[in-house]
Amino acid sequence: MAEQAPTIYDVAERAGVSVATVSRALNDVESLRAVTRDKVMRAMAELDFVPNNVARGLSRGKNWVIGLAFMHSPVKANEAEVEADSLLYTDIIIRGVEAQAARHGYSLLLCSAGEEHPDGIAPLRNLTQSVDGWIVLDRVLNVEEVPEISRRTPIVLMAGAGDSDAAFTVRVDNEGGIASLVSHLVEAHGARRFGYMSGLEESPDNVARLRALRDATRRWGGQLNEEDIVSCDWTSGGAEVQTMRWLDRRVDLPDVLVCANDQMAVGAIHALGARGLKVPRDIAVTGFDDIPIARYLTPALTTVRQSSSAMGAEAVDVLLAAMANEPVANTTTMASRLQIRHSCGCQGELGEDVA
Repeated sequence: MAEQAPTIYDVAERAGVSVATVSRALNDVESLRAVTRDKVMRAMAELDFVPNNVARGLSRGKNWVIGLAFMHSPVKANEAEVEADSLLYTDIIIRGVEAQAARHGYSLLLCSAGEEHPDGIAPLRNLTQSVDGWIVLDRVLNVEEVPEISRRTPIVLMAGAGDSDAAFTVRVDNEGGIASLVSHLVEAHGARRFGYMSGLEESPDNVARLRALRDATRRWGGQLNEEDIVSCDWTSGGAEVQTMRWLDRRVDLPDVLVCANDQMAVGAIHALGARGLKVPRDIAVTGFDDIPIARYLTPALTTVRQSSSAMGAEAVDVLLAAMANEPVANTTTMASRLQIRHSCGCQGELGEDVA
């Protein structure tokens, strides 16, 4: 006979509180003492108790579900192998969203859209009745489409999704991160000529990083030539191919190749090595994001660190505040910081943070 799932009464008994107190903890009642809430949550974890969100929704007019929409790269049938690393950064954000949503008693509904489904608004429109709010990542919605959904439920845009007066935005400080990177490259390594490995050109994060690089190189008296701006697609495989093509048409390389994310830096370093070029001896390479693999590359990758999981958690907090009609800033900018390792030419212990 299957073991019976634990009930709210079991949680109350384990925590040594009343059923009403467990209910208050589940419904996040502010007047409940933190120590009591922690006791209830600990009992729930020990019993593997899963709240009945449907019942809670009926009693409070909520679904207790947060929707998260993101882009995925389409699989092309004529490719022997298609890498999945384009979802790595997204995966870290999703984990941050999921963990923070669970802390507040919410489940997560994932909704992916791809270039093979250009009408990104359709699934959001169809699922809006099932969620209490949306967190929308890179390019799922056009800015013009945001108001239609925001009239029905709150929306937080993040991870390159652009800005809209009809939604809240959580973004990383692209400008400050790139400025710190260029400052270090110029002052510590004498870099003057810069190249840029671009993500998808229409991505707001890519636009912001390229604009910041132009501004910073101009401020420091450096050069960013158009022929050294390499168009790519955020992936390491794409970066390897595009770096090879760039090397085919360029003889005089810049001092440094600034990649719009770490995954492209991985592909660029691999391509440079295949051509017999050493990083950073022949050309420095940097990234953006500080994904886990960055510190394990050879050489370890100098990059701009953003906490993707913290961004996901912040997006949940902003969304919950909006759902509760609490005052919240239209745009929240998360800090970035320079993570200096070896690919820029610095020496030191692996993963040493000297920024």
